[in-house]
Amino acid sequence: MCRILGHFDAHCTRDALRAVAEAQRHGGPDGHGLRSGADWALGSNRLAVMDPDGGAQPYALRTAPGEVVAVFNGELYNHRELREKLEARGHAFADACDGSVIPALFTEFGPRFTELLDGMYAIALVDLRGEPTLWLFTDDVGMKPLYHHWDPARRRLHFASELPALLTFPDVPAAPLPTGLDTYLATKTPFGERTMFEGVRVLPPGATARVTRSSGLTLVRRPPAPAAQPPHGTEPEAGDRVRELLRAQVHRLTEADVPVAAITSGGLDSGLVTALAAEAVPGLHTFTIAYTGDWPADERAFARAVADRAGTRHHQVEIDPATFPGLLDTVVRHLGQPNADPITLSTQALFAAVRRAGFPVALTGDAADELFGGYDRLHRAVHAPAGTDWVPGYVEALAAVPSALRGRLYSSDYRAFMADHGSVSEEITARLRRDGSGHPDRLAALTAFEVGERLPAYHLRRVDHLSMSSSVEVRLPFCQPDVVRHARSLPSRLKISGGRRKRVLYAAAEGLLPESVLTRPKQPFTLPVTAMLRPGQPLMEHAREVLAPGRLRRHGLLDRRQVEALFRAQSAAPSDRAATAIWALMVHELWRERFFPATARRRVLDYRMPEVAV
Repeated sequence: MCRILGHFDAHCTRDALRAVAEAQRHGGPDGHGLRSGADWALGSNRLAVMDPDGGAQPYALRTAPGEVVAVFNGELYNHRELREKLEARGHAFADACDGSVIPALFTEFGPRFTELLDGMYAIALVDLRGEPTLWLFTDDVGMKPLYHHWDPARRRLHFASELPALLTFPDVPAAPLPTGLDTYLATKTPFGERTMFEGVRVLPPGATARVTRSSGLTLVRRPPAPAAQPPHGTEPEAGDRVRELLRAQVHRLTEADVPVAAITSGGLDSGLVTALAAEAVPGLHTFTIAYTGDWPADERAFARAVADRAGTRHHQVEIDPATFPGLLDTVVRHLGQPNADPITLSTQALFAAVRRAGFPVALTGDAADELFGGYDRLHRAVHAPAGTDWVPGYVEALAAVPSALRGRLYSSDYRAFMADHGSVSEEITARLRRDGSGHPDRLAALTAFEVGERLPAYHLRRVDHLSMSSSVEVRLPFCQPDVVRHARSLPSRLKISGGRRKRVLYAAAEGLLPESVLTRPKQPFTLPVTAMLRPGQPLMEHAREVLAPGRLRRHGLLDRRQVEALFRAQSAAPSDRAATAIWALMVHELWRERFFPATARRRVLDYRMPEVAV
């Protein structure tokens, strides 16, 4: 696991490249490597998980026509099989690290070599056999992000594993996306290739990008592997199949040359991963998060029950809400852009504790809800009566702040600006009406959107950045290709039916988890932010300070009177709606202040595009 960086045709100094590497060194503290030519550079920060004594990057392979150089962030779980295949073709390797096979794979199979990979990855490769060419690749689910800035006028590209590192390049401008506030509040973080920075993109899942001087940047998305259609049988039979598939993947993912732990929230998804991991790792250590004091939706008892049933060595990480203001700044800095899920605080604190306890690798249960139909919004959309328009309700459920409230919170200038430019909610609504409304399997259409757009942006980048901020590699059994393909093949009745969700996953967990966990009501794994944003609580006082009228006046995006009305409503009658909105606005304000200092004031009207005569 590493952090990677580089450029094509940008002529960066080595000092500038070192500064970029230093900005993401927390994700790879065990080594740094750099290779550069006249018009390219590749760099890596290494977190040593496989073959700690080997694995020096960049990897290089000399051939008669020229050299192939690569850097790699991720894990290839089938690297031993690939190594054997390449050795049979005459290749030799200096170490046993998984990434060292990449240059040989590229020379043998070309850019389609990714079809052979089983794992999570972001790869950058320079092919010097002819016209210098930069290639970028991401895995099919988007577990390892790669941000980039393309300058079409000068045909220059910069890339890095983290946004703050990318912005460290001298030629990468840091300008806020003009529609960014509305995009963020409508989807809790930008989806797809968007970021909150104008001109900065993130490679989508399953992407192959090619950059040359002559043709510039071309990017294509590899089509997902077709889902198999095996006979699923009864619900218990289908559950048995899912359990055995997950068992095989979890056991593989526990293999490492460093200690491995598991995150156990007390719910079905992480509990199932924990139970299966405990079969492969004697004395498995598990970790859960709790908060000092008495708060709603406390999961520590459920997490303890899972750990006791699996026989793990359980650690309860407790954080004091009084520390949240300082922790929030750390979270915003590492994410690089706003994410409206309050669980970001818990995630940051939890992985810091995992690393302090001596575990560089942790397994989690992320992505089960997307693949197996776990969310309320999916349940409501699937069960909407025939002939009714379910799309607006689904799109509203994606938002941190409902559309009507967003309109009231915006300043008159920003409201007019968004009226001219249109909201991302309208884009998503149009897309779902095009791709989903007429689909014979509504859940399949929604799952494609959830897995292809929301999962990588909202969940996977958050987990990646906040775990790697403490030098912890997260492994995701539910994101493994075999699991994803099988989940896509399941009929909707095995996911959502009869008022129940994730039916086949509950069937898979029978006998592995305590009955108290299997029968508990579903609740989101998140911070009890509604209870914490009350008068007298440290988080409420911090929110009032961050969203004070004087600070909001700097950018002119929000109506200060409406923000104050939101605080009054939350103080008088605390609600999820008001608390979530306050939280989201606070995170956005902290992000703006960190990345766009108050001295560089820029009003919304400055964003209006000039008319161009044609």
